[in-house]
Amino acid sequence: MKVGKENEILEFKKTTEELSEGVISMAAILNKHGGGELYFGVRNDGTPLGMEISDKTLRDVSQAIANHLEPKIYPEINEVYFDGKSCIHVEFSGDKAPYLAFGKPFIRVADEDRQMSSAELEKFILKKSAGRDSWDSEPSSKTVNDVAEDTLRGYLEQANRVGRIDFSYTGRKETLDKLAVTDGEAITNAACALLIGFPLLEAQMAVFATKNKVTFLDIRRGKGNVRELIDTAVGYIAEKMSWRVVIDGSPQRKEIPEVPVDAIREAITNSYCHRDFRSTQNNEVALYSDRIEIYNPGRFPEGMTPEDFIRGKGRSIKRNPNLAQLLYYSKDIESFGTGLQRIAEACAAANVRVEFENDKMGFTVIFYRPQNHMNGVDKDVKEAKNVSLNETERQLLTLISHNPSITWDEAAMSVAKSIRTVQRYFVSLTTRNIIRRVGSIENGHWEIVQPDGQEPRP
Repeated sequence: MKVGKENEILEFKKTTEELSEGVISMAAILNKHGGGELYFGVRNDGTPLGMEISDKTLRDVSQAIANHLEPKIYPEINEVYFDGKSCIHVEFSGDKAPYLAFGKPFIRVADEDRQMSSAELEKFILKKSAGRDSWDSEPSSKTVNDVAEDTLRGYLEQANRVGRIDFSYTGRKETLDKLAVTDGEAITNAACALLIGFPLLEAQMAVFATKNKVTFLDIRRGKGNVRELIDTAVGYIAEKMSWRVVIDGSPQRKEIPEVPVDAIREAITNSYCHRDFRSTQNNEVALYSDRIEIYNPGRFPEGMTPEDFIRGKGRSIKRNPNLAQLLYYSKDIESFGTGLQRIAEACAAANVRVEFENDKMGFTVIFYRPQNHMNGVDKDVKEAKNVSLNETERQLLTLISHNPSITWDEAAMSVAKSIRTVQRYFVSLTTRNIIRRVGSIENGHWEIVQPDGQEPRP
């Protein structure tokens, strides 16, 4: 009789002289399928050969697995018989991949064991981690008593209001226990991120004068818990981007943003929900002259593309499933796996181009700013550009338009020029009646004058 045919979860070895090769096969199968079977005393074609088996033989197999396969597994090792011939059957499983045999990683390909390169191992770890990363279920350094009662009450009230939780606040410990975010007196990393925050958890936000990170007009850092950081980042973009007023006869005027705020909030919420919290990088918001970028240090799931999710064909893979569940309860996320689709639909309805960029360090959502959303101040700068100006002068005008009280020191830092050089530019712009100083040096401000010397437009 034949025992079977070698495949991706079944391996045969003729004798225990091939014990080392058997351990390698186990590692490869564990890494590919999480478990399988190994026989000693069977030919490659599945024909039983039989072998002499003693207690020491079984012990040698057990010790070889224990000594040369990491992380540890606890296989079932038994003597079995085929056509009256003695063979060794090893049945094994494990969920702590990657497994190493003799300190090296292997992967099963058909009925062969192939050693993984360092790059393949990195991809393997990222893929295995996607959707089942245990970070947010691990206990944090904070306890139940570190959670502010008002913060927890506010979160629970929101979750009750949207109908996704049906129990009321009954004290910190009992409420957190019901949310399944405690480990004794400690709270999980998910609860810490949502309700308290971490020292390195920030939102880094900036506005740049051009399409590049050369001249910044504003820079700000936000601290707090995840929900606070989401609100801070959304508010920052809403404050800095342009809004168009539409008068259609209704009692209240309508203000239309360059980019739909719902899409921005969805992108920022996703950036925290799916970020790699072990990374020391910050989540970033950057407004350029032509686009708005939202970045998070957490790569997109291996083997999938944003388009898969936009078309509704991507299965939800949550890097931080416990944090995602908490955000779902409060309806900060609408439903799992639909974020990119919602962003794309909102932008399509507003005729805003959106792109998604995945790189080695993280994931970026890019909203392109419509050029017809220029606000009044930007128009002043645009009209002033009709006169003869060099690039530095244009940058200085943009700085003034966003911060009329800017000092020479601040302007010099922003355009990467010396203070003396910036002073010469300010004098030149003033002499040519492109800008003027209103008030004293200490307490005054700058105004952009129209190219024809008229008063600045209010």
